Amino acid sequence: MDKTDYVSALRRDAARMVACSAGNLGARVPSCPEWTVADLLWHTGEVQRFWTRIANGELSGPEAYVEPERPADGELAGWFAEGAELCAATLEGLDPALPRWSWSDRQDAGFIQRRMAHETAVHAWDALLAAGREEPIERALAVDGVDEFLAHFRSATPPPADLAEGGLHLHATDGAAHGDGEWLIRAVDGAWRVRREHGRGAVAVRGSASDLLLLLWGRRPVERLEVIGDGDALKAYLAAFDRD
Repeated sequence: MDKTDYVSALRRDAARMVACSAGNLGARVPSCPEWTVADLLWHTGEVQRFWTRIANGELSGPEAYVEPERPADGELAGWFAEGAELCAATLEGLDPALPRWSWSDRQDAGFIQRRMAHETAVHAWDALLAAGREEPIERALAVDGVDEFLAHFRSATPPPADLAEGGLHLHATDGAAHGDGEWLIRAVDGAWRVRREHGRGAVAVRGSASDLLLLLWGRRPVERLEVIGDGDALKAYLAAFDRD
């Protein structure tokens, strides 16, 4: 996926969040049980605004960032929509290779373009769920989201020494071919090793790309996917990932 894909996804999923919030701000979000839809809009909008200021060069890191005042619920949807479009328009105008701060080992605008697309996609799924609509994340975006998660959201610390040596194999069943939509994650010599390939692990998880991404983000219970092999190994690998 490229910058155009990410910005298009950001705009589309932000619009879905606004649509789902109409008359539904007080509804609980089942996938984020401590939040209402209003909280979801506030969180996503605030994150987008932070990264917009990093992307446009206004901030060189989080040190000088001041969280904006939360709007009243009646103003949240408009505030969110305005911020999402500002974020999209800012990212649309940047070369992905432009140096920019991030908390990851990838320090460029491309990281922000990708991150904002996925941040918004997962929270749009949350909003849809709160509105009674369980709809999958688009396959291409979900596959890229798994790649992003495994690149940047593994724990910053070495993997636990007791993780099953055979590893975790993820297999997207919706249209995967020639390694597209397959990953093998292993802990080797105190470090993570991730390969995009078909391979036999201690445990394999099969499901749609959307369900695999939602599993990694703690949104999809294991029971909703096909698990082959050591269920305890799967739990240990999922517990070792850093979702903060």
